[in-house]
Amino acid sequence: MTERFDQAFAPLAAAVAAGRIPGGVLALSEGGRRRLRATGRAQVVPAARPMTEETWFDLASLTKVVFTTPRILALAGAGVIDLDAPLTTLLPDLRQYDPAAWERQVTYRQCLGHQTPFPAVEPIYTYGRDADLLRAFVLQREWRRGPPVYSDINFILLGLALERHHHCPIRAMDPGPGLAWAAPPEASAATEDCTWRHRVLSGEVHDDNCAALQGAGHAGLFGTAESLLAFAEGLLAAPDAPATRLMRQRLSPDRTHGWQAAHPGWPGGDLCPPGTIGHTGFTGTGLWIDFECGRAWALLTNRIHPTRHVDSGIAGLRRATGDALYGG
Repeated sequence: MTERFDQAFAPLAAAVAAGRIPGGVLALSEGGRRRLRATGRAQVVPAARPMTEETWFDLASLTKVVFTTPRILALAGAGVIDLDAPLTTLLPDLRQYDPAAWERQVTYRQCLGHQTPFPAVEPIYTYGRDADLLRAFVLQREWRRGPPVYSDINFILLGLALERHHHCPIRAMDPGPGLAWAAPPEASAATEDCTWRHRVLSGEVHDDNCAALQGAGHAGLFGTAESLLAFAEGLLAAPDAPATRLMRQRLSPDRTHGWQAAHPGWPGGDLCPPGTIGHTGFTGTGLWIDFECGRAWALLTNRIHPTRHVDSGIAGLRRATGDALYGG
């Protein structure tokens, strides 16, 4: 394990040394043992801070699989929803002024597997700062219809469904052990120098739409490398639990319920077993779980600090890390 971990850490160390990303943490769990190592800086502007193994990260789209997916599957397991029923069972006002609207036929399972016609992303935050009105906008908008793509809109709607069922905003819900909806700025990996919030973000959500909505199902979760390993170990310990089996079940060649499934060219590398699942986050995060080998790894970076508009090489870094863990 030690040699493989050292090999897998080398690409991260090289990326930091080359100045492509400020810093990062690699974490590995295998056979009940954990290895973690940090390198570089958690923040470079306006002042420098070191990265540590305990640094909190804005997990971005890992929110989809660590928070939203398990809770939607729990509602299905409890009989509250049918995954193949439309979202209108919890969101009856979705496109309420057009009973024939295609959006009213979209199901929970289709959203989990990104098998809907929604666009990949929409700058919802540019339509105003009132979170309640923005929620109404999401529900009543006549969305552009296109081919199925990975879409934040799917999980924004799933998050709204959770809010309706629990009668509270997402940020009032328990995010889970070791997780939070915000983190101490001085203990967090900084993200972007935001052009519309006019400050370097640290410990507050980077995702523009999540910030404007004041919480959403597609982003907003914070955690450490240890907390992600603990989450993954929970799935590894019960691989045949109903919800875990759905997370492993392919809905398409590259998607399961919520997660990405191993496929050629994916961020987890080409050497892991085909049953491996994983997900990435825009801020530079990622988590992968290999049920066959009982292995999980998290690669957490602040690759968009202080700006997203650089070539950080994150795609190659993720793949090189995964392949190194399997002897590549």
